[in-house]
Amino acid sequence: MGDTPGAPPTAPPEATAGVSTVARVTGGARARRAAATVLSEATGSEGGTAAVPDPRPEDVVAAQARAEAHTGSTTEAELAAVGPVAPPKARRPRAPKPAAAAAPAKRTRKPAGPNVREVRRQQTRETIVDAATALFAERGFDHVSVLEIAQRAGVVEKTVFNHFPVKEGLVFEADPPMQAALLDAVRRRPVGESAAAAAGTFIVAACSRLGDPAATATVAEMARVIRGSRTLQVREREILGQLTDALTEQITLETRAEPGELEPWLTAHAVLGLYQGLLELARDRVLAVSTAPSADLTEELRQSGERGLALLQFGLAGYSKRR
Repeated sequence: MGDTPGAPPTAPPEATAGVSTVARVTGGARARRAAATVLSEATGSEGGTAAVPDPRPEDVVAAQARAEAHTGSTTEAELAAVGPVAPPKARRPRAPKPAAAAAPAKRTRKPAGPNVREVRRQQTRETIVDAATALFAERGFDHVSVLEIAQRAGVVEKTVFNHFPVKEGLVFEADPPMQAALLDAVRRRPVGESAAAAAGTFIVAACSRLGDPAATATVAEMARVIRGSRTLQVREREILGQLTDALTEQITLETRAEPGELEPWLTAHAVLGLYQGLLELARDRVLAVSTAPSADLTEELRQSGERGLALLQFGLAGYSKRR
């Protein structure tokens, strides 16, 4: 909602939407064992197959007779103990079983679509943001209550707080996408490029988009809201401080700097200083009353950013020497 460009972690920010706030810039083994047992029994000690003679026919007949004698009919003594044996009853013919009912057809699962509840939740969130944006532009951030925002959005006050625990969250996102994009630009820089050059190049490209004619109206609107609220100005500085700390930590990890070394801290503050300078320049230009925003504001921001980046890369030793 504000006026800082944002970008997803893997892509540069778009030219129009998303450049408005500092938040948006700102049988298994058992079968194998059985097979191994069979093989071990069927093989000799040398791994060959043992010779097994063919059984004689008379031996087969004798074995069958022994088996029948062992498991044969019940003896007379056993019959006496049990009692007379009734003659077997004639079996009634069984009625044919009814044909099995056809199994119900399996329901085909519909392809998963967007969750209806989540879609409604996102729609409610967008409605709240639109209502807040309109009210802030009309009367200023400090002069609009959360209750009024809820009434404009057609929801209860609790719903607004469920989406935005603090009122400032309607302008600045709690986790600005720019932070992830900035750190990713530093991590993915090519061999031989400094952290200041990678971060600075990203900042210049992002801030140059604030001069796009399609974005200037939104930038101007949110510039008025932010500059008209002490609360939002404080929150914006806090977000810039978080970005600076995150970049300092990233550079410290890469360089394995010892505690107390100034280079990571100085590099991060210089890069974010360039960002803040370009941001305020864009706001000044779009808020100018006497003249309409310049058609080449994007080029002006780019050139200013490149001059600032050159100073970061080559130092300030030759800048503003006293004559």
